Amino acid sequence: MSGDNLKVLNALDVAKTQWYHFTAIIIAGMGFFTDAYDLFCISLVTKMLGRIYYHVEGSPKPGTLPPNVSAAVNGVALCGTLAGQLFFGWLGDKMGRKKVYGVTLMLMCLCSVASGLSFGSSAKSVMTTLCFFRFWLGFGIGGDYPLSATIMSEYANKKTRGAFIAAVFAMQGFGILAGGIFGMIISTAFEAKFKAPAYEVDPIASTIPQADYVWRIILMVGAVPALLTFYWRLKMPETARYTALVAKNAKQAASDMSKVLQVDIEAEQHKVEQMVQQKAAYGLFSKEFLQRHGLHLLGTTSTWFLLDIAFYSQNLFQKDIFSAIGWIPPAKTMNAIQEVFTIARAQTLIALCSTVPGYWVTVALIDVIGRFAIQIIGFFFMTVFMFALAFPYNHWTHPDNRIGFVAMYSLTFFFANFGPNATTFVVPAEIFPARLRSTCHGISAASGKLGAIIGAFGFLYLAQNQDPKKADAGYPAGIGVKNSLIVLGVVNLLGLLFTFLVPESKGKSLEEMSGENEDINEEAGSSNRTAPVA
Repeated sequence: MSGDNLKVLNALDVAKTQWYHFTAIIIAGMGFFTDAYDLFCISLVTKMLGRIYYHVEGSPKPGTLPPNVSAAVNGVALCGTLAGQLFFGWLGDKMGRKKVYGVTLMLMCLCSVASGLSFGSSAKSVMTTLCFFRFWLGFGIGGDYPLSATIMSEYANKKTRGAFIAAVFAMQGFGILAGGIFGMIISTAFEAKFKAPAYEVDPIASTIPQADYVWRIILMVGAVPALLTFYWRLKMPETARYTALVAKNAKQAASDMSKVLQVDIEAEQHKVEQMVQQKAAYGLFSKEFLQRHGLHLLGTTSTWFLLDIAFYSQNLFQKDIFSAIGWIPPAKTMNAIQEVFTIARAQTLIALCSTVPGYWVTVALIDVIGRFAIQIIGFFFMTVFMFALAFPYNHWTHPDNRIGFVAMYSLTFFFANFGPNATTFVVPAEIFPARLRSTCHGISAASGKLGAIIGAFGFLYLAQNQDPKKADAGYPAGIGVKNSLIVLGVVNLLGLLFTFLVPESKGKSLEEMSGENEDINEEAGSSNRTAPVA
């Protein structure tokens, strides 16, 4: 079928893996590096913000953020991301991928720096400005999801497309690692320079005045890697699929890709013009879209939604789970800087052992066993390990069994990343038509972020102790960690079922998946039929 495709698209489909593929992965992946760095650094920072700005005189425990503030700081970036995914997804189809691509990166860099410069001396002013900039940081990050996935899928060849899109997403793993490692370095440096007693020894002196710099530096450094790739983003040519199939300029597409692939490509402007004359393209809200791709869109949105409920509730609250099983000592036995180091170390270990390997196993296998198989395997094992953690939960809380708990918990993460966390990102960039690709990816990703918001906030309240006296300050009694894990197991099981709505795209061209090939062939066929007989 791809033989009937435009020659410029065919050339991309069959191109050997070249240097430009790798530069595209780095350029597109840096946004995800920043995204992961930031979203996971905020969990290091929140404990410290509680100590600095919400210290209660005479309290036996260090200050913590009140529930509403904690929810705002953690959640506002997710809300921004959701809005950015929808807006930039739509804009990427309207204006072109390249035009919008530099804007999202600039927004991320500026807001990373600005969130570290949150100003004011009172808790309220610092938190308000921090939340404001984190919303816009999220907005920029959100734009990166549909644009990076679409650009990578439209640049890649048929054979290794899945691996390339997954590699862009896998840069998140490095972002998480960088966040953890940088957190450890900066806290070690401050701890060496400014000695402080534990909270239980001297509550006031345990939080040094310089601690206010630590969280700001951690947040601001997230902008550096993204800034380094800004120039290259601006130099990237528009994708051939957008130029030819959406902007209808086959000549420009052929010229751009001739430079990239370093081969001569015939323009075939007549094929594109025939399409324009013959057929009005169907839109997102048309009956034809519903018939062709309605179930696909339901599949990509529902699986991403369900995955992110489980994924974000685990991820943002890792530190609470670690504290609950005693991996992180009680806060009062440490000073503010030591606490940052301990949480950073725990997160880095989990990332090294499970998160990062999971991403790269997906990259290695996605074009071998396919997207569908990886997503089914991932959801299946996430369900199994969640239930295995939940039902004998009391067994896992005994000090002797803690290592087992962490191992099971790491495996859940491994199968999220060697599984639906990667595939839900890859598939929406492959199965929709070029003129709606970025929009549909944005809708799918936004649905995921809605799940993330539910996971992050739902879990905050759900996991509270059933005994109101034992719940955290300011929270109502919840259903406890055990029941919360059972709920997450059920969510994973639903994700497994909805996966059956998503088609397999391994080894097929983008136009074959989206049905655009049929449109091109129909036009060519009908123009041949209407030609006068000699």
